[in-house]
Amino acid sequence: MTPQARVARAFAPVAQAIAAGRIPGAVLGLVTAEGERSVLHGGQAQIVPLRRAMTAATWFDLASLTKVVFTAPRILALARQGVIALDDPLTRLLPDLRQYDAGAWARQVTFRDCLGHRTAFPAVEPIYTYGRDPDLLRAFVLQRDWRAGPPVYSDINFILLGLALERHHRARLRSLDPGPGFAWQAPPEASAATEDCTWRGRVLCGTVHDDNCDALQGAGHAGLFGTISALLDHAQGLLSGDGAHADDIALMRAPLSETRTHGWERAHPGWAGGDAASDRSIGHTGFTGTGLWLDFARGHGWALLTNRIHPTRHSDSGIAALRRAVGDAINGGA
Repeated sequence: MTPQARVARAFAPVAQAIAAGRIPGAVLGLVTAEGERSVLHGGQAQIVPLRRAMTAATWFDLASLTKVVFTAPRILALARQGVIALDDPLTRLLPDLRQYDAGAWARQVTFRDCLGHRTAFPAVEPIYTYGRDPDLLRAFVLQRDWRAGPPVYSDINFILLGLALERHHRARLRSLDPGPGFAWQAPPEASAATEDCTWRGRVLCGTVHDDNCDALQGAGHAGLFGTISALLDHAQGLLSGDGAHADDIALMRAPLSETRTHGWERAHPGWAGGDAASDRSIGHTGFTGTGLWLDFARGHGWALLTNRIHPTRHSDSGIAALRRAVGDAINGGA
């Protein structure tokens, strides 16, 4: 089946979700390792306070795709270059992590632990409620006596990895190159709107939605913007081996648990990539309604970009079921 046929079949549930008002709009694309691709779009990039149509060139707040497109590859590169070892504690680059308690459990957390979400950090913390000074908030993240719990998918893991990158480069993340086709902000008139934010008092468009990333003025867990074209280019590079070092790609695929690799989620029953994906698949989702998946057995990758939290996150968009339906349609059949 051609990429065009797969995308046409997979866009059917997307079009239904748009027609039902569960999501304002979406862009769906598929690319092969050889570069053949197909893209479809529909609906609205924004519905309040004005309406703008979705296009194939619309920029999206990629949210947690930042973890796998930006942060994880740069941590893996530092390990390959010998700057760190993945099993080094974070204190290799963040010696002041919990510096007033030499026995703190957080000082034993490794780079690999954070990449695979194997730490005791909580899933999320409203860091933005503790102030608006990004330097003070960075100190807060490093010195907080985090409550320990069972390992969960945690933004804190990648916030700390982002701080480690900043220390190494002696620069804020937003001053670093985000990669070809990506940016740390986007033109509002060409971007998919996200939330009508209650505490910022406006509809967010072209500026980061994630509250903690906004308050920190850049973080390792969120903040990247991109188009479907940029994501498909990135996916093709990983599928073909031309977009990253072979050792780094191997680690992106190497299991660290039943559900995680070094940064990515691996195929498992009930995951967002659908049950028709092969066991050689990895993927990741973003809170704003984005997602990127790669099936190395089939040699293709796909991205579903939606603005499902526009104008509010407090609605039932059905995004979990939609992602799975799209994945099954992409990978089902011949």
